[in-house]
Amino acid sequence: MIFNMRANIKYSIFGIITLLVFWQLLVVIGITLNDNYVYTQIAPINSLEALWHLFFEEKFYNHIFASFYRIFCALFLALLIGIPLGLIYSTNEKIKNVFYLPFQILRMISPLSWMPIAVLIYDSWDGAIIFLIVMAAIWPIIFNLTQGMAKIDIGWIYVAKSFKANVIDQLRYAIIPAIAQDVITGLRLALGVSWIIIVPAEYLGVTSGLGYAINDARDTLDYSKLAALILAIGIIGFTIDSLLQSLNSKFKWN
Repeated sequence: MIFNMRANIKYSIFGIITLLVFWQLLVVIGITLNDNYVYTQIAPINSLEALWHLFFEEKFYNHIFASFYRIFCALFLALLIGIPLGLIYSTNEKIKNVFYLPFQILRMISPLSWMPIAVLIYDSWDGAIIFLIVMAAIWPIIFNLTQGMAKIDIGWIYVAKSFKANVIDQLRYAIIPAIAQDVITGLRLALGVSWIIIVPAEYLGVTSGLGYAINDARDTLDYSKLAALILAIGIIGFTIDSLLQSLNSKFKWN
């Protein structure tokens, strides 16, 4: 196990070095084709230096908190709406047949397409951004819950009832263990798509958040900081996804 961990670390370091080399190569090609100072600003060394300075800026953490606040509010609403809808949708065949096509059409609409409508409906920019994230996050929750419910063997419910289990016990010992992994997977996918949507969504009229920070760096021509923010978004997103993946692996019920 220790050997595998060391091997994985070596491969990861090699992958990061390869990425940096490829990044620098693209910068050199860009400078050769078009001698623009922007290329030198977004070179790996300058970007990593700017990233290091970001870690000591209080504003950076304020932006992270603002983005997290919007995402967590949106995910809470997506779970609040998506879980009941998923349960109804997956347990009633007639409802499933009626709403399958509408749900699939809505799922395929880009969440950012709702931006003009969100701006008209909501008085605050935060409300509009949360709405956009909900429209992106709700579908992985519904469809993964549906997939989990399809795995439930009706025999498990009959066995639970034969032991005089009430509804809460049936949920605890039969249903939740069967669907937990799919629900966590749905949450992981929802969080991933939310993390992607939050940056362009925060290009709206807000004055905080990682998307706003990127827009501000662009407007002030601080391209090293812009590249550093992009790297930070990737690192934070990877960290969150890894935590959810670990949670998913931990709660594997058979």
